[in-house]
Amino acid sequence: MIGELPTQLWVGEKEYEIRTDFRDILTIITAFNDPDLEDYEKMFACLYILYEDFENIPKEEYEEAYNEAIRFIDCGEEPKEGKTPRLMDWEQDERILFPAINTVAGYETRSSQYVHWWTFMGYFMEIREGVFSQVLSLRQKKTKGKKLEKWEQEFWRSNKDLCILKPKLSKEEQEEKDKLNALLNG
Repeated sequence: MIGELPTQLWVGEKEYEIRTDFRDILTIITAFNDPDLEDYEKMFACLYILYEDFENIPKEEYEEAYNEAIRFIDCGEEPKEGKTPRLMDWEQDERILFPAINTVAGYETRSSQYVHWWTFMGYFMEIREGVFSQVLSLRQKKTKGKKLEKWEQEFWRSNKDLCILKPKLSKEEQEEKDKLNALLNG
């Protein structure tokens, strides 16, 4: 029905209650981005977090439950084929992302008891001017190989910690990096 926010998903012949607060979905996204988790662990984390009664879903319906979960996380849209360049990171961008979302929402979303994921994403999609949109624009230009204007170059240089997306390293990769840095700085 138009204007209603889903709180259940159909899997097989049954409707299952889901957790719809934005914090639950951001926890799922964090799991998806965890380089230490295998794909099956990410899928399991998604199902376990999203479905309130996950233990009642038959194993043979896990794939369908997962596909429905992804459709919900994508706000009802069908998943797009192919990879798109990574322009943001919910964890890394938190300090510039939430002020932008809160400006659109008109209140501090993180202190709210509950905000439905689709409502939260509606706020996100309406972000206009500000630091977050500026950083996103610069990342997009860089990804597309476009030349930055002089003021943009200066902003990038002065705010590298905001602008540059840091790669997520697995525990193993981080240990290797730390060993190499110790040798080089040794």
